[in-house]
Amino acid sequence: MAAGAEISHSFRIPILLLIAFVAHAAGCARQFPTTEITTIKAASPEDLQRYLVSRKPDVAQFRARGPFAVVQHKDLQIPVSSDLVVEADLYLCAAALKAPLVVMLHGQDNSKEDHAFQAMHLASWGMHGLAIDLPNRGPWIANGLMLAKFVEAVHRAPQLVDMRIDPEKIILVGHSFGATAVAAALGEGAPALGGVLLDPAGIGRQLPPLLRKIAVPVMIVGADEEIWPTRNRGQFFRFIPARVGEISIRDTVHADAQYPSHQTLRFFEDRPDDTEEAQIAFVSALTASVFSIAATGSLEYGWSSFENGFKNGTFFNARRK
Repeated sequence: MAAGAEISHSFRIPILLLIAFVAHAAGCARQFPTTEITTIKAASPEDLQRYLVSRKPDVAQFRARGPFAVVQHKDLQIPVSSDLVVEADLYLCAAALKAPLVVMLHGQDNSKEDHAFQAMHLASWGMHGLAIDLPNRGPWIANGLMLAKFVEAVHRAPQLVDMRIDPEKIILVGHSFGATAVAAALGEGAPALGGVLLDPAGIGRQLPPLLRKIAVPVMIVGADEEIWPTRNRGQFFRFIPARVGEISIRDTVHADAQYPSHQTLRFFEDRPDDTEEAQIAFVSALTASVFSIAATGSLEYGWSSFENGFKNGTFFNARRK
């Protein structure tokens, strides 16, 4: 059966809810990149997972929004301890009784709003997205320790976020210096299944020892370093001991690995013209990677899904160990 075909039993997508969410986004400072809605139908995230893993992986299918409606909860105050309350935006997969939680952390001078598009997209594919705010000037290793504390608290008490999350399937995503924080959290043993690093930037003498301690799968999705090299990006692949893969996306820059605002974009005069295409390329690679870790506990599904992208040159500088 073709990748866009329907699962055998039918399910009517609550499309009005998804449309309402997109309409809300359209009223913000920038509209989200324009994406179609997948033709795949599924009654639940479990049905979707069975369908996808039984067919040849293809990252291109994740360019479209997934089949599920998304429910948004803005500016949650999540109490972790007496001295730590994390502000977050939650994007719930409306069809899920229980689903993986993807925690997304911004980089320098950015915020949770810069990952709203990505978190919403992931939720439409059957995974709850949680974009969080931590100090956006660092220090980033310290942010990683806070992130580890946050993940441990949610793992113990998922109701801190929502009872519909699966505390055994938490995946961490970090952009830029936020990737340093994610790596530090994983190195500290945060109870997460794995991580995805979006054009990571490395900072701090403590980072290499923490990278060496990571024992879960990590996917690095980078921008085109010929256009915009990122600080110490090579450390992540070099020092993570195993179960790590890395790709670059051609003709993209650092800001494309998030959902950049117009204010951010004005600093990138040398960037390619097609910003929306670059954002969609990143979100599709992110979704394939996160789905792979959540569904299989490994990078294999995601890596296999990049095959056509390697052939046509969309993805390059691929390596894994």
